[in-house]
Amino acid sequence: MVFNSLEFLLFFPIVFALYWLLNKRSLKIQNILLLVSSYYFYSCWDYRFLFLLIFSTLLDYFTGLKMAEAKSGQSKKIWFWLSISINLGFLGVFKYYNFFAESFAELLGQFGFKADVWTLSIILPVGISFYTFHGLSYVIDIYKNRIQPVRNFIDYAVFVSFFPLLVAGPIERATHLLPQIQKKRVFNYHQAVDGLRQILWGLFKKMVVADNCATYVNDYFTDPSSISGDNLLIGAIFFAFQIYGDFSGYSDIALGTAKLLGIELLRNFAFPYFSRDISEFWRRWHISLSSWFRDYLYFPLGGSRLGKQRAILNTIIIFVVSGFWHGANWTFIAWGAANALLFIPLLVFNLNRVNIGIIGQDRRFPPLKEIVQMGITFLLVCLLWVLFRADSMHHAMEIYSGIFSKEVLQAPLWIVQKKPFYFIVVLLLFEWLNRTKSHGFEIGTIKSGFFRWLCYIFVILLIFVYGAKPQEFIYFQF
Repeated sequence: MVFNSLEFLLFFPIVFALYWLLNKRSLKIQNILLLVSSYYFYSCWDYRFLFLLIFSTLLDYFTGLKMAEAKSGQSKKIWFWLSISINLGFLGVFKYYNFFAESFAELLGQFGFKADVWTLSIILPVGISFYTFHGLSYVIDIYKNRIQPVRNFIDYAVFVSFFPLLVAGPIERATHLLPQIQKKRVFNYHQAVDGLRQILWGLFKKMVVADNCATYVNDYFTDPSSISGDNLLIGAIFFAFQIYGDFSGYSDIALGTAKLLGIELLRNFAFPYFSRDISEFWRRWHISLSSWFRDYLYFPLGGSRLGKQRAILNTIIIFVVSGFWHGANWTFIAWGAANALLFIPLLVFNLNRVNIGIIGQDRRFPPLKEIVQMGITFLLVCLLWVLFRADSMHHAMEIYSGIFSKEVLQAPLWIVQKKPFYFIVVLLLFEWLNRTKSHGFEIGTIKSGFFRWLCYIFVILLIFVYGAKPQEFIYFQF
């Protein structure tokens, strides 16, 4: 079941109606409904993996209780590492075992040894990276005495499996989401209306921008050796907007859906393509993951407190790990490492926190310097996305060899003739005008009701007329 499907269109209104009807009875029953709905939502993908989700939930729930009850620091540490090991063990088996096995066999082959490795024919459970990180942050926070364990299993289970964020985030923190689950929610009309706007904007980004871009990206990148360099560059640009429209579109729908249920989720995107350097980009892209690695990996490694050299090493580690989190392929590792290489000069010269404010603050258009910075940053990000999209390093090199050719000079001429270009213009226009707000369609502050409804009708028509053939959300594979 995906957000832009008929099944979800039938599923959510039923949940919404029952949810607010039960609100008059008891919070416990309302949370039970959320949990049952979330488990049903997840089982629509593959009911067999529902048991893995439940096991992971039970593991971290009881680990939290056992750590709180531990009589000694040693006992607490044993429970902590047991949970960490099992969680990462499941993630490693399902997501990374075949990669390590095949890479080991290839390495032996370089030395003349032939190894027949045993690989697993298993499907990657959807959302495993996301709900595993939910549980890990909960266990780590209890271990570090930042929070107390939850006694009510239903509350904790809803925190882990809340269906809007279950399969592709945002990655929530117990300190942020659990208090909202544990207290009575009150229907807020303005919050709900803004949620509907955000859902509509997310559907536009996914169905109109991302899925239309996907058609060109798939055609150009399937056999890059037969595609001209200008079209390969256009493909790289379209993929940048495909993955943004796809993933941030999912996040918008998730946040909007949660708002309709009276719950505020963490913001996951803050208009990243308006960034002036790679550091600002990573503060605006997949914010919940970036902040997770900052708080649970970068800071524990020493952050920047132990000198510049250690800060550089820690930066390389979190970028490479972040790349590997996305998938078991050398292309993801290379993508993470390449981002680190662009980030490190900013860190060395203390420029990584220069661009903190909003671009063009209090201005209709930014100054020329910021336009140039934004353009260079966007171009670099597009080139890095090639590694993210490629099937292998060889595939990526084929694409790069075409992009870095004289033919690319024709790309600006041809891109305006492609249909997705105009959808991208609409996307950027709305997001630029709303760049100081929480999402690109936050137009509730517009006083003219006529103009607001004109915007609604315009976006709805684009979805119905130009919505491409539905494609699975990209981040479901992570």
